[in-house]
Amino acid sequence: MNGDESQSHLDPFLATKTTPSSQRPEFTSWIKQNISKKKCSFFQKDPSKEELCRCGYLEDDHIAEAIKPEDFIGETWDKEKHTRNDSTDAFGDICFDGLGQKTSKYVRVSADTKAEVLYELLTQQWKLSPPNLLISVTGGAKNFYLKSNLQKTFRRGLIKVAQTTGAWIITGGTHSGVMKHVGQAVREYGLSNMQGQVVTIGVATWGVIHNRDKLINKEGCFPANYVIDTQGQGALACLDNNHTHFLLVDDGTNGRYLVENELRAKLEKHISGRNLGNNESSMTIPVVCVALDGGPGTLDTIYNAMINGTPCVILEGSGRIADVIAQMFGERGTSSLIQQKMKKSFGQEYAKFKPHEIMKATEKIQDILKMSDLLTIFKAREDDQGGVDLDVAILKALLKASRTDESQGGESWKRQLALAITWNRVDLAKTEIFTEQSIWKSEDLHPAMTLALVGNKPEFVSLLLESGLCLREFLKDDDDLCELYKHLPNCFFLYKLAKRMNLELGVRRRALGQRVHVPAGVKISLTHVSDEVRHLLGKFTQHIYPPSIMTYHLDMSTEDISSSLSKDQTMIQDPSGQNRAEVQRDPGSDLFLWAIIQNNKELSEIAWDQCRDCMPAALAASKILKKMAEESIDADEPQEMLELAKHYENHAIGVFNQCYKSDKERAQKLLVRISSFWGKTTSLRLALEANDKNFVAQSGVQALLSQIWCGKLSVENPVWRVLVCMVFFPLIYTRFVVFSKPNAEPLGCWSKLVGLYCSPQVKFYGNIVSYFAFLLLFAVVLMVDFQSTPSIVELVLYIWLFSLVCEEIRQLFYDPDGFGFRKKAKRYIHEMWNILDVISIVLFCLGVAFRLTTKLFYPGKIILCIDFVVFCLRLMAIFTISRTLGPTIIIVKKMMMDMFFFMFLLSIWVVAYGVAKQGILIHNDNRLDWIMRGAVYEPYLIIFGNFPDNIDNAKFDINSCSMNGRDPLKPKCPVLNEDQMPVFPEWLTIVMLCVYLLFANILLLNLLIAIFNYTFEEIHDNTDSIWKFQRYELIKEYYSRPAAPPPFIIFSHLYLLIRKIVLFKAPIRSTDFKKQLSQKEEEELLSWEALMKDRYLLSAQQEQSRSTESHVLDTSQKVTTLTERMEKLEEQVTQSNKSLQWIVDSLKSQGFSAIETQPQASTIPDESSNSLRIPKKEDGFQEKSRQLQHPDSFPVPEEKVNFSSFNSEDANDRAGGSGPEVLDNYRNPREKTGIRGRGALGRLGPDLNLDLVVTRWRDSAKSVLEFLAVLNQNLSSLALPGGPVDSADHLPGNLKGILGNKLFEVLDAKVSEGTKVSEGYVDDNTDNAWVKTTVLNIHLDRSSQVMVDINNMVTSSDSCLQWQEVSSRIRLSPHQRRSLQQVAELHKGKF
Repeated sequence: MNGDESQSHLDPFLATKTTPSSQRPEFTSWIKQNISKKKCSFFQKDPSKEELCRCGYLEDDHIAEAIKPEDFIGETWDKEKHTRNDSTDAFGDICFDGLGQKTSKYVRVSADTKAEVLYELLTQQWKLSPPNLLISVTGGAKNFYLKSNLQKTFRRGLIKVAQTTGAWIITGGTHSGVMKHVGQAVREYGLSNMQGQVVTIGVATWGVIHNRDKLINKEGCFPANYVIDTQGQGALACLDNNHTHFLLVDDGTNGRYLVENELRAKLEKHISGRNLGNNESSMTIPVVCVALDGGPGTLDTIYNAMINGTPCVILEGSGRIADVIAQMFGERGTSSLIQQKMKKSFGQEYAKFKPHEIMKATEKIQDILKMSDLLTIFKAREDDQGGVDLDVAILKALLKASRTDESQGGESWKRQLALAITWNRVDLAKTEIFTEQSIWKSEDLHPAMTLALVGNKPEFVSLLLESGLCLREFLKDDDDLCELYKHLPNCFFLYKLAKRMNLELGVRRRALGQRVHVPAGVKISLTHVSDEVRHLLGKFTQHIYPPSIMTYHLDMSTEDISSSLSKDQTMIQDPSGQNRAEVQRDPGSDLFLWAIIQNNKELSEIAWDQCRDCMPAALAASKILKKMAEESIDADEPQEMLELAKHYENHAIGVFNQCYKSDKERAQKLLVRISSFWGKTTSLRLALEANDKNFVAQSGVQALLSQIWCGKLSVENPVWRVLVCMVFFPLIYTRFVVFSKPNAEPLGCWSKLVGLYCSPQVKFYGNIVSYFAFLLLFAVVLMVDFQSTPSIVELVLYIWLFSLVCEEIRQLFYDPDGFGFRKKAKRYIHEMWNILDVISIVLFCLGVAFRLTTKLFYPGKIILCIDFVVFCLRLMAIFTISRTLGPTIIIVKKMMMDMFFFMFLLSIWVVAYGVAKQGILIHNDNRLDWIMRGAVYEPYLIIFGNFPDNIDNAKFDINSCSMNGRDPLKPKCPVLNEDQMPVFPEWLTIVMLCVYLLFANILLLNLLIAIFNYTFEEIHDNTDSIWKFQRYELIKEYYSRPAAPPPFIIFSHLYLLIRKIVLFKAPIRSTDFKKQLSQKEEEELLSWEALMKDRYLLSAQQEQSRSTESHVLDTSQKVTTLTERMEKLEEQVTQSNKSLQWIVDSLKSQGFSAIETQPQASTIPDESSNSLRIPKKEDGFQEKSRQLQHPDSFPVPEEKVNFSSFNSEDANDRAGGSGPEVLDNYRNPREKTGIRGRGALGRLGPDLNLDLVVTRWRDSAKSVLEFLAVLNQNLSSLALPGGPVDSADHLPGNLKGILGNKLFEVLDAKVSEGTKVSEGYVDDNTDNAWVKTTVLNIHLDRSSQVMVDINNMVTSSDSCLQWQEVSSRIRLSPHQRRSLQQVAELHKGKF
């Protein structure tokens, strides 16, 4: 297995999942009933190979009836007549051996299998989703070469079009030719993408599959282990390990190719006739043919496809027939010109074609060129600039073909738009459909909008809105909205909706795990949608769709559900139609709600941008999503819902802050404005119900609450002035306090007085004073005036408490938001202060009932005393309005919960120690009170330092205890000895005490401190927002509270009771928390809100852009760092390559030579021919043999060297030879390289080369020997000065440019004085030319003039000469390093 095959196993995400064991029996049964194979029933020897039958199988492979048939005596073997169907014996999962254990699915099918059965196998049994596009890839079936840019473009484009459109790719399925290229494209996609697999179906011939015996098992293989053996496959072919599914076509023959073509064509035709997307679609699945390379068989495939109306994309530059068609496209297709192109493209293979085959191919090419509307030529770019990608070319070909299918242009454009939406290619829609010339009407885009919404294509939804689609016209009818709800995807809301419609779901998994199917013609009523949305929003809202709209039959079914509601179940219509006239539907809100309930962020973002009432919509979305997350039992779905809820809370905050910056009064009006669509409620109420603390904590919201808190008083009044005015109210008629002027109208005297005492702020302070007076009166009664007969003071206390009880009852039944009594009672009980109120009132009533009796008088007082404690705790509620103490109370409440769990843990240690101690010290004490003292009370006091005396004999006092335990005031004495001393083991009790103190005092108490600290740190950052959120409830309570404080509040309660029961008047509704605006005012406010929303989105986009820029800068810095590391790594790799080259050279110098084997030519035939193909010479590669590190050379990878181009003709041309006999006169004396001719060398035979080693001593001590080196600026490497020469008596001519004319002449004159270090063969050769290098050493004296000239040149800025120390660490090529070592030995220097 080669490297590509091994790497292809690294991606587990491309692997098709193995068939679950629970489904295997059912799958096996289906296969045996529907799938068969072909089997030869008549053995007749093949004249050319007598050991084989005419079917290609051996005699042993036939059954006995086939060897001696009685029915076919005297007949000639015929495939159609002498093969029969038998149950298939090869199916299941195929596991390709390698690093990743990739698994695909396969089945052996008969060549006459019906296409319908195969489609059912793919979609029903193998669970593949129906394709949106079918890509049939055809071309050369044996390995062929693709240019790197074309190969990259083909793989990238093919996978992109398949991945973006949800396409199936069909190929021949073998590990060769175009099929291998497709498989490698799938593998590369899998290594870089984890979002699912690309369906790649291989339709191959069973009889040519190598190692197919591994796939045979009558009961199926799960899995079958398959090995790709390209070296031993011979004339057969291996399956490609990157395909996901295999259909192995069997016609009863062995070793014959192209058997699968007919069945593959039938399957593709059947798929192309299926409806696209769903059964309701009028479009069929489009098919496109992509052709690379290929011969006559590929030409037939292209021709037949285009005759059937299938568009074809030809890759120019891929070779042979593809190049012929591409080059002839757009020109006059004369027969001579076509044949000329064929001869050039096919090369030597063209000579094997018969004349009638050439003529037939010419005619087909001419016919293909005439169908230009179905033909697209793709030419790969030479670089990544400009041009069109393959995926765009494929989709454009389909769009171009679709334009010719319709007689009307409009219908053609609609079909193209539908195809683009199905493929989710918005780029094509922008460039090919929504052009500047095209004009679309809104109603023409409605089907496309439905398709985009149902198919979850947010980019298309946005594009359609930008292209002129009117959302109000799109959703003008209720039927249109019902159609969208009918096609809801599987989601939690769909389960809730179905449950509300009383369908027997069984378990929730059915609704979520399978597609809910609503039959055609059945409408989903908006009744249940409205009911479910009201359930999610809360009962304080009204139905979002009035009853007049909800008039549809409630009928719905799923694939697993047979029951349905009665069709006569309808809502009563409003005959007057007034409700419909009053309700102004907002299509943006309708669409936004539809997107939110399915937790779709992308679609909801687009729809929210279309909402007229955007802030309530965002807050309603937050409430709906949080409610669904609370009720959902899914593992991951709630977290996604909460994240989206947080997202829309931030949207609401952003819009409101933008509004508040622009106009504070309008912004606050938006908070309390009644939203007609979102349940007749307000934004503030939605935020509170959604628990959106961050929204409520915004300064604008708090400013509104502060205004309501102060009432008609200005928020700028100091508290002390308000308190003074409460006592001396005439001061309000002076300028002592300021009143707010919302309408700039002066207040009268009575209005100011009412405004003062009806202010929630004044009510609060009055109730605080009243509560302090109540506690003082309560304390006086308990401590001073608690008589057997209640005194006047105590009776006043009873009346006071009665007024408090009446107020609590009023709060319980007061429901301005329309929650209903159940919801209101639930909210009442959830408030901690209300719980304290109930407890205190119940205890007070119980205490009074006891104290009025003689026997229970004192217990009644005790209960009242305990009740006083509860009333005092209730006093903490007054601090909740304080900005300083309010957050502290929140922390205290949380710590109380922590304390409760801590006490449970502490009680375990207390009881454990107490019982053990009591059992050891005291024997059989039956007094319960003293048992509790010893087992619980004393161990608890020990924690606070009250250490016991009875565990230590030194402190024992017999007078402090009772011997028999009968004295109720003394504990029982421990067991005593004769000396009247305790006999218990003193050491044990002391050790137990120490251990108890260690855990209880040190461990547990410090644990409690740590818990409190953690709670404080966790809550402290959020206490401000929590306090601001809870502040609303206090303001709302005192806003609705009567003005008079207890006990005078009883008169207000009497007034309310008379007004309600006697006068039958409705309660006065507050307008500060809920305002109904006029239509004109509301339109102006919504228009202004939409403008502020656009500003917010623009600022958010700019902020994100700035954030993106910072990310780009960070990424740039990271890339710079990675580049530096890569440069270091590249340098290390270069060093490793040089080290490996040195090892190779060393082995060769010792007599070892490399054994190179020629790759075995592939014998797999093309789709059209069994002839071998001659590789096409590729220009642009470096045609040189392997190079050493010379100053002006660089290593060339062997895969870039086209060795076959160096032939005898090249040698004759370059060296002037007369033919192969000349080359035979020059033979490499050392090795055979496989390259004939002289290659890149100057001449045949030995090519002389001279390396000059100029040396000197660094100092007079002659301790360090240095040599003159040439620095290669590009590679930053060193080399000895040298080059090719005609003789070793002169320096190489190329050194004149390095040394300069003067220095070159001086050193050239000293060549005769130099010492020849070595002379011999160097590995840079061909079979007929080789390098013979002479190494010459010239040693210079440090004081000579030549040394001065060299030093001057070395110190110049533009010189590439350097003096380097002679050392083994120097970076030179291996043979130059050996030469330098010989020079060091010559001068007896270090190396």
